[in-house]
Amino acid sequence: MPLRLHLLRHGQTPTSRDNVFCGANLDPELTPDGIAMAQAFADAYASTEWKRIYAGPLQRTQVTAGIIAARTRVSFETRAAITEIDYGRWDGLSADVVDHEFHDDFVRWTADPAWNAPTDGETAIALARRMLGVVEEVTQAVDDGDVLFVTHKASIRALLCTLLGVDVGRFRFRFACPTGSVSVIEFGRRGPLALSVADRSHLSVTLRGAEGT
Repeated sequence: MPLRLHLLRHGQTPTSRDNVFCGANLDPELTPDGIAMAQAFADAYASTEWKRIYAGPLQRTQVTAGIIAARTRVSFETRAAITEIDYGRWDGLSADVVDHEFHDDFVRWTADPAWNAPTDGETAIALARRMLGVVEEVTQAVDDGDVLFVTHKASIRALLCTLLGVDVGRFRFRFACPTGSVSVIEFGRRGPLALSVADRSHLSVTLRGAEGT
């Protein structure tokens, strides 16, 4: 069996529900729906024999990973490198507010976030590089089986671009990644293969309707 990397976005938070920027410097708790999303994933994948579970350091990923670890009895490891992108001074703001207060930076970032950072924040290229570093750690340590990253929206989309040969500057427009969704990449002889992207089939209809961003 080849190595399969599961990229799970954490459960819903108030900031994801309200669709405002929430990066590496904001640490909101999961909502009740967010906790239910984590529990639903843990139940659906309870029989999976995880070789490794990694989580980012923020509580939205730590709590999600903790629920999964308790259900599967596989402890998780924290990796700072798979935390969310740094949105700098945009954290907690809506896109409309950012466009008004940081217009020039927002226009440059919208055109090409790969090389243009949010105000005092991080480029998508820098994000992709640190995510890829943990993937390389995994591929050197694990030959086959299932590995789980509990991480974030931009982090997952930037990594998918990197692994699948898509321009990282298009990460916001090429892959969906709603809360509680999982994308699966298989590493075979011909390189990374996307088995699924933004799968939410493990969530109830109610939870899938709780948030679509």
